[in-house]
Amino acid sequence: MPEADIEKYAGVMKEIKLRVEVVNKFLSGQLAAHYIPTTVETVGLQFRKIFELIAFASLAANREEYSKLYKDFESHWEAARLVKLLRRINPMFYPKPVVELPSKDPRASRQLSDLIGDYLTEEELVEAHGRCGGLMHAANPYGAPIKYDYFEKQFRTWLQRTMNLLNSHQVHLPGVPGFWLVHMQEHGHNEVAYYRFAPPGSE
Repeated sequence: MPEADIEKYAGVMKEIKLRVEVVNKFLSGQLAAHYIPTTVETVGLQFRKIFELIAFASLAANREEYSKLYKDFESHWEAARLVKLLRRINPMFYPKPVVELPSKDPRASRQLSDLIGDYLTEEELVEAHGRCGGLMHAANPYGAPIKYDYFEKQFRTWLQRTMNLLNSHQVHLPGVPGFWLVHMQEHGHNEVAYYRFAPPGSE
């Protein structure tokens, strides 16, 4: 697989990191959008885009398939349908969060183990994406009011679970044996890093 493929994936992860930085500035009070509704809506937009970027990241390197999906979802971006199409092209499109532990094998310094719980699941991404969509429209004065306090509480949970999902994760691309290990940050630098793990003879 060309190195450019994973570089495109890493580029999407970098964009997620930049949007997370914006979210952190709003949640810490460093930034605000004049009053509570507009501040919550601004943060909600960042989360909505983060969720979409997670869903599309594994296809970012595949221009032809990505273009088909983007065209199909250009007008509505319904996450549940988007995920269904992504699964059809790549059943393992969703990032697989892992933890790195000391290895029992003397030939390796680390071993990978699946992260259990406390990360944003595929189902939660779809639900959260839909909820954020409710912030993108003005509330009908005769309908139920937007519960801004709900979003203020949820934002911190979404942020933590999203970073738990992405901090260290495996990427499986269609038709490519093995996987890439992606680090959102490493000691000594803030760049997205990635490493290829492939079965013997598949390179």
